[in-house]
Amino acid sequence: MSSAAVPVDMVATVPMKAVYAHMDCLMTGIAQLKKAGFTDIMVITPMPRHEVEEAVYEGEPSPVRWFTLCGAAFGITMVFSLMSMTSANWPMILPGGKPVVSLVAFIPISFEGMVLWASLFTLIGLLVNCRLPATDLPEMACDPRFSNDCFGIVLERVGAQDVAQIRHILEHSGAIEVVGGGQGGGHHA
Repeated sequence: MSSAAVPVDMVATVPMKAVYAHMDCLMTGIAQLKKAGFTDIMVITPMPRHEVEEAVYEGEPSPVRWFTLCGAAFGITMVFSLMSMTSANWPMILPGGKPVVSLVAFIPISFEGMVLWASLFTLIGLLVNCRLPATDLPEMACDPRFSNDCFGIVLERVGAQDVAQIRHILEHSGAIEVVGGGQGGGHHA
């Protein structure tokens, strides 16, 4: 019988959660998990922190900027086309023989349309990339302390062979509580 690789979906996985009281301990935990090769982590903070964003995304720019660019291009094209077609359909309104499509007169309104559509697309991009509304959050991420004064790291799929290593990393990085991993209870500092 040959030893074929077991698909990742077939490997038994368990969730784990670590609760941190201090931001510097959280940052240490993120750095140590990444150094050990665990990158599929969810970090929860009670308020936005740029340090966490930098550590998790490693300086990658937000994909929301592409939504904004597409919205701006759509807005300026849509508004300019609407004004041009309106002027072309009713040319008798033109006073003094001016051109039907007047670029100078259309620029301010096209700019306003660009800003409007860019902002709407940005909102859509934020909702999509932040996965809002968050109806599929793991139960461990819904700890009320994460909305109050604590920070958290949630690992949704930890292989049974990695539980001890991850528990060691989380406990030694300053977590006040580590739960999950198939073991009852947790470590309370």
